[in-house]
This record gives sequence, structure tokens and C-alpha cells, in this order.
Amino acid sequence: MSEPLLSIENLHVEADGAEILRGVTLTVGAGEVHALMGPNGAGKSTLAGTLLGHPSYQVTDGTVRFAGEDVTHWATDARGKAGMFLAFQYPESIEGVSVIQFLRQAISARRGEDVSVLEVRLAMGEWMERLGMDPSFGERHLNQGFSGGEKKRNEVLQMAMLEPELAVLDETDSGLDIDALGVVGRGVRTVREQHPSLGVLVVTHYQRLLENLVPDRVSLLVDGRIVDSGGPELAKRIERSGYDEWRS
Repeated sequence: MSEPLLSIENLHVEADGAEILRGVTLTVGAGEVHALMGPNGAGKSTLAGTLLGHPSYQVTDGTVRFAGEDVTHWATDARGKAGMFLAFQYPESIEGVSVIQFLRQAISARRGEDVSVLEVRLAMGEWMERLGMDPSFGERHLNQGFSGGEKKRNEVLQMAMLEPELAVLDETDSGLDIDALGVVGRGVRTVREQHPSLGVLVVTHYQRLLENLVPDRVSLLVDGRIVDSGGPELAKRIERSGYDEWRS
């Protein structure tokens, strides 16, 4: 049996001296969509940030392996270059840097070689058409004045163009209405159609996003621990009944 694309084993994580993750174990295979659900304060965003090496989180025990490599203590940029991608819950705005400039720098870093503006512009145009985005979007300053839906769609565009092996989507549905949620969900699905080996870890509170992005597996995180796992039916059960039956 081949090794999973992402393997998290007995992961313990602290922030500001407080333990947040208390022995998390889960895997994501190539081409798999794995949904991670849980209530506020469960540690979902902590796990997402830890996977990409956020400096606020300290791993005190356990391992994170990606594509067979122990990346537990790798720097964030090394993880990104290796093929790990994080779509933020609250993407940052960068005044003075256009979307196309940002993507050119990010793609060059990912490939380890300089990429021309023309190459990026052509690829971006193709992806914007697939994702139903206005071509003028690329000239706007990164997330400056963007609506919530535009910010999230921009994250999907970045994911498409950086061609990661693993995408961690940290509450991509946060703050979106039903229409915007559908656009983002379909966008992620479009990227997966073009890159079928892409592994996706979807961090979410709700089942709504999963209606557009049907998970192969669902894990439930409560109080820093995985307390249940199953197929898509688990997400529907949580949507109907809430989290009370799993709280200690």
C-alpha cells in the first residue's frame, strides 16, 4: 500500500504556552478530499497553520510527513516550494502589489526559476476563464478592496496556478453567502479536474461547502482531538445534530 500524501501522527501543538492539539492523527491521500470539521475553538485553524509552519504554533510531539518527507520542523517557504498550499480564512491585503505580480513571484519561488510576466499572464487568463473571473482582476492590488467572495476566489486562482500537491483550505466558506460559496466550491472542483492527483484538506464548520466539494473522508475535531471519522454521511449527521454528542 502506498504512503499517504500527508500523514499526521500523534500531533501535539502549543500556542502561548497552552496546548491546543492533543494527539491528532489523520491522513490525506493523493487525489483525496478530506474534510476536517469541528466547533469553534476545536483547533482546526491551528492544525491548518501548523501544517504550513506558522511560527505562532509550537509542535511539542508527533510528526507531519508530506510526500514521504518528515516536514515537522521545515520552514514555511520550504513547505510551499515542496508543494504544500494554504488558503487562508482571512487573506491579507497587500497594497501596491498586483495579483499578477504576486503570482509571478510565488510561481518563480515554487519552480525555483524566474518566470516571465507573459507566461504568468497567459496562464492566468486561461484560469480566469475557467473560474469565471473578470480578466481585469489580475491588475488589482492583492485583496485590496476585494469582497469576501473575491478574496476566496483569488485563493482558488493561486492554488490553480501554483499547482501544489496538497491544498489546505482553512474555512474557505467563512463569511460567504450561498452564491459565493457555490462559486468557490465549483472553482475548487474545477482545479481538481485539471489536477486529479491534488490532495485537499478542507477545514470547515458546515456541510454547505461539502455539497459542492464532496469529501472522500470526514474527520471531527473536538477539544484538540479527532473524536470521530467516516464518510460524507458524518458531515450530514453533524449538520443535523450539531456537536453536542461528541463533547466531553
